[in-house]
Amino acid sequence: MNEAPSPRFLGTHLHPDNMPASFKEKKTKMVVVFRNPKDTLVSYYHFCNNNPVLPSVESWDSFFSQFMKGDVAWGSYFDHALAWNKKMDDPNVMVVTYEDLKQDLSEGIHQISSFIGFSLTDNQVQQIAGASTFSAMKESSVKSHGNMGNVIFRKGEVGDWKNHFTPEQSREMDEAFNKHLAGTKLGAKLDYQRHCQ
Repeated sequence: MNEAPSPRFLGTHLHPDNMPASFKEKKTKMVVVFRNPKDTLVSYYHFCNNNPVLPSVESWDSFFSQFMKGDVAWGSYFDHALAWNKKMDDPNVMVVTYEDLKQDLSEGIHQISSFIGFSLTDNQVQQIAGASTFSAMKESSVKSHGNMGNVIFRKGEVGDWKNHFTPEQSREMDEAFNKHLAGTKLGAKLDYQRHCQ
């Protein structure tokens, strides 16, 4: 990273408490993308099952249980979300949702580029949007991610959780969301009612 020319871009799943101290000192801009917890769980389940370097999970039900307990790699979704919720007012942190980007990618690109300090023409935004749709990234994933392309890019749909969750599991997630994130800024941004009920 030290040898890469500035400005540099780094993609990570790091917890905000594990960010280098220099990020705060140098006012590093951070764009954080969150996905609703139900679709996150489904995506994570398929990622683990289709990833050749990870052990396959026993079943959907067992993975659901592990996820809800935070007993998965990178820990609890809710702990992670609450940690980022504390950064919602940080002027160097921008939280966007996967669902908002799916709904209006061009607007999301405008907002992100403005936050980072890039001035883009409408034509540039459209070019970026065209290359950044889920289907475009899936199509080029062999070039960008090699054999992992099909593991990383599966469906990319909002609401696929309805094909996996039992009514009981849905209620359990609803209760967890209400316990941890209801009433928070990030919780409001996730628009749980719209995407998960």
